[in-house]
Amino acid sequence: MASTTELVIARHGEAACNVAGIVGGKQGCTGLTDLGWNQAGQLATRLAAEHAHRPYATFYATPPLRVTQTAEIITRALGLPAAIDPDLRGPDHGDADGRAWADVKTSFQGPPQHNPDHQYASGSETWNEYLDRATAALQKILTRHDGERILLAAHGETVEAAHTLLLGLPRNACLRLGFVTDHASLARWQRPTNRFGRTVWQMVTHNDTRHLRPRHD
Repeated sequence: MASTTELVIARHGEAACNVAGIVGGKQGCTGLTDLGWNQAGQLATRLAAEHAHRPYATFYATPPLRVTQTAEIITRALGLPAAIDPDLRGPDHGDADGRAWADVKTSFQGPPQHNPDHQYASGSETWNEYLDRATAALQKILTRHDGERILLAAHGETVEAAHTLLLGLPRNACLRLGFVTDHASLARWQRPTNRFGRTVWQMVTHNDTRHLRPRHD
């Protein structure tokens, strides 16, 4: 009987660049906030419980500090080291790195998805260039780990890339739809094989934050 492939994407916890509204590339990302560390811990606790019931076969993470810090906490909880995949990094921001997102969006007249075939800053990827890179990297991982449970610590943009790939969305679909993805949330896809030998990707959850305790200010 064929095994079910499962892809679980965990977004990183809240980062300092998110709070400050700064473009978080190599320069702009300075890691998690105190709340972000706490969120990552709650996320890791949930994933460890899942891992004990049905182990994840592999764990990938992206290079930015906010993600590797989140991945370190998950690794300690699961005992599963993360392989860093540079092709799954967020968009390359070029000269926008470290600048205020409000200024970048004002200059571009919207977010990167607003004009997906054009650079939103000098030296940046276009949104579609990012999607091409990220979806290719995701497809390689899915092919490599067919029939296994795959865990990935990444970005909101990674979730959008995965949904684009597995929903078979057309190019420039971002002009009419998007996905809200909170910090330390989970997105989950499964591809079972039925008794007729047919396989189909199924979205199980998106933006799942049930493991996060409410914040009381």
